[in-house]
Amino acid sequence: MFTNEYFMRLAYQEALLALEKDEVPVGCVVVFNDRVIAKGHNLTEMLNDVTAHAEMQAITSAANFLGGKYLIDCTLFVTLEPCVMCAGALAWSQISKVVIGAKDLHRGYIAKGISLHPKTEVITGVLEQECSELIKDFFKSKR
Repeated sequence: MFTNEYFMRLAYQEALLALEKDEVPVGCVVVFNDRVIAKGHNLTEMLNDVTAHAEMQAITSAANFLGGKYLIDCTLFVTLEPCVMCAGALAWSQISKVVIGAKDLHRGYIAKGISLHPKTEVITGVLEQECSELIKDFFKSKR
C-alpha cells in the first residue's frame, strides 16, 4: 500500500537532485492511480528562468502524459509549500490533491491567503521535519 510518506520520499529525492545542481532544493511528484506520472525539481538557475519551479515542471509533464491540461484525480506531492505562481498553476490545473512537506511562512501561498481550486484537497506536514531541514540547511550554507 502506497502512503503519503512513500510518495513524499520520492519528492524528497527530486529535491536532492536540485540540491546537487545548487538549486533551491524543492522537489515534487505527480501521482495518478498510485503511479508516478511526473517528477520535477527546481531548475531556475540552470535554465535562467524564474518560472522553472519544481511544481511547474511537474504540472507540464503530467499534463503532457495525460494528454490534457486538467490534473483531475491526480495528487502532487511537494517538499515545500508552493508559491503564489505555482498555486495559481495548480488551481488552473484543477488538481485533486496537494500534499505538502514543509511550510513556507514567507513566500508560500497559504501564508499569502490564497486558495487552490475549491475541489482540491490539501494535506500539510508530511515529512515536514526532513523537508524543512533540507531547505534551512541550503540557505544556511549560502549565508
